[in-house]
Amino acid sequence: MPRFLEDYPVGSTAELGSVLVTEEEIRAFATRYDPQPFHTDPERAKSWPYGGLIASGWHTAAMMMRLIVDHFIDGDSSLGSPGLGPIRWKLPVRPGDVLRVRARVIDSRRSTSKPDRGTLTFEVDVVNQNDETVMTVENWIALMRARE
Repeated sequence: MPRFLEDYPVGSTAELGSVLVTEEEIRAFATRYDPQPFHTDPERAKSWPYGGLIASGWHTAAMMMRLIVDHFIDGDSSLGSPGLGPIRWKLPVRPGDVLRVRARVIDSRRSTSKPDRGTLTFEVDVVNQNDETVMTVENWIALMRARE
């Protein structure tokens, strides 16, 4: 069943599933997109202040986005995102971590120029298996409105 702008009431929250972070995925993502040694080389990473291999923040964001697409937004009504608010990487993400994503709807606005759509604003927390917040971001998404 499609979800439209009106299906996300302000103040509502959602738990969006989890993902296991693996060393192989950390290294593969970083090798392609963020090839810093503390993301790609487990031995060299030991000498950095993190004490070992950690995921790129952009990898953490990509894992978050996958859970949002799979469990929160509707591909049939989504028009993409006009941007993000502040993104904060608060703690390192390590191999073996299990990340969960939580979303809180904080605003919903109908477009004044295009009445068939609007923008949803939601805050996202990414937490690890110890319920520690590893990343936060404010997300905006353009969505179709339900036909009246």
